[in-house]
Amino acid sequence: MIAREGLAPLLAVILAAVLVMHFMGAMQSLAFWIFGLLLLVMFRDPDREIPSQPLAVVSPADGRVVTVSNEYDPYLLRQCIRVTVQMHSYGVFTTRSPVEGKVLEPPNYPEGGNKPHGVWLQTDEGDDIVMVMMRGRLNTAPHCYIRFGERTGQGKRCGFVHLGGRVDVYLPENSRLVVAEGDVVHSGADPLAFLVPA
Repeated sequence: MIAREGLAPLLAVILAAVLVMHFMGAMQSLAFWIFGLLLLVMFRDPDREIPSQPLAVVSPADGRVVTVSNEYDPYLLRQCIRVTVQMHSYGVFTTRSPVEGKVLEPPNYPEGGNKPHGVWLQTDEGDDIVMVMMRGRLNTAPHCYIRFGERTGQGKRCGFVHLGGRVDVYLPENSRLVVAEGDVVHSGADPLAFLVPA
């Protein structure tokens, strides 16, 4: 599959390649076909097998776990565990919801210049997860597909970060971690942690 951000540029390049090939020849259109292939790689969005584990918090992004730490959550003002996934430069740039639940607007945002895009997800059991998509390597703002007040499913596509960036996941303090720094994870498929019922 192709991420929705890639459909318009990909169709435009294919149309240009077809027109150049028709009017000027196949060799002259080669650069357009190569560029189209690069767009296919850049905007690829493969299906993932979502684990049937209701208490799992799955990775929101493809990449490497670079930080696992006990910290203060600046969005919900609580002690938490923060897991940071650094997306690959040439990986899949679609992000997925780490849990099933209701999408809420975080009541607080940290002070600073370029504000990240934070989404508060509350499960049916009352667990609070915050997923924060940071700007990508071109400093472009992340796209978010889900809206406040909606429900989302575990592993459902929820955003896109151009050329990859960083995704922070703020977990309840008593969550049971199953990843460590340096682990490679795949969005929607690999659990980061398991929520502990109250």
